Amino acid sequence: MNQIIIGVDVGGTTAKLGFINNQGDILRKWEIPTITENEGIQIVDDIWNSIERQLSHDQYTNDQVLGIGVGAPGFIEDETGFVYEAVNIGWKNYDLGNQLKQRSNLPVFVENDANIAVLGENWKGAGNQARNLVAITLGTGVGGGIIANGQIVNGEAGIGGEIGHITIDIDGYTCNCGRIGCLETIVSATGIVRQAMEKAENQSGLLATYISEHGSITAKDVFQFAAAGDKSAREIVKNTADVLGMAISNIGTIVNPAKVLIGGGVSKAGEAFLYDIRESFDKYALSRVSENCELKLAQLGNDAGIIGAAFLVKQKIEHITFTN
Repeated sequence: MNQIIIGVDVGGTTAKLGFINNQGDILRKWEIPTITENEGIQIVDDIWNSIERQLSHDQYTNDQVLGIGVGAPGFIEDETGFVYEAVNIGWKNYDLGNQLKQRSNLPVFVENDANIAVLGENWKGAGNQARNLVAITLGTGVGGGIIANGQIVNGEAGIGGEIGHITIDIDGYTCNCGRIGCLETIVSATGIVRQAMEKAENQSGLLATYISEHGSITAKDVFQFAAAGDKSAREIVKNTADVLGMAISNIGTIVNPAKVLIGGGVSKAGEAFLYDIRESFDKYALSRVSENCELKLAQLGNDAGIIGAAFLVKQKIEHITFTN
């Protein structure tokens, strides 16, 4: 009997779903809208109804499903799948794991979405099944996850691995979390744009001219101007890489990872940006840390979540089987 694992990656706009085999190959994937009205009350029903339809269409029975893995944003109790808060979804003190278990009559395992993506990258992507790995996602904000000794780091209250909220500048900007000077305020796409808007005020060049004419700019534009030789844009990229490299060096002292993976929209700046980060990392890190650590771009893109969710099921089921 061919077994499958169902992977679910819940985002603020869409939920990504997939059927994955035991080897980590995606057999089918699709998306549904995330309806966040009324505190996201219908999201679980929408997810299960969509899965049920697809199982029927592909002629799978529940007996063929090993379990459902779910990645969701916010602070999550990994043992139970209880979501303390997921602001973008509308969930607060929401028993996600049990809600989906009741509807599906299948084993359900839930993790923070950044942690799920790390598991996916480590299983089938750039991690190559490293036992000690750090992944950083650079988008509108900064997500992250840590695998130490083969296990995701969650911590006591589900906050372990929240790399974006390392304090990097005590006199810096207010972060969305309410604190001052988080890494996210500098190296995210939002942080890069803020740097550009400030630098353009008393500067000339491509960057300043573009902002003067358009009134705004994107992080992608900043990297393009830097590649074209604009001095201001290059300084922003170098500063972003320097701050990120320093943060990675500090994480490295604690975790001593074999690999650090950089993903998310900002990572599309590519190998040149990675080179700058590496240069900074080598400058700040203990030599024993940097000599034994590879910096790479993440490979799986939007598929990392559903693949990681499938791996979570595999890991949990195998652990239960082993301990019994």
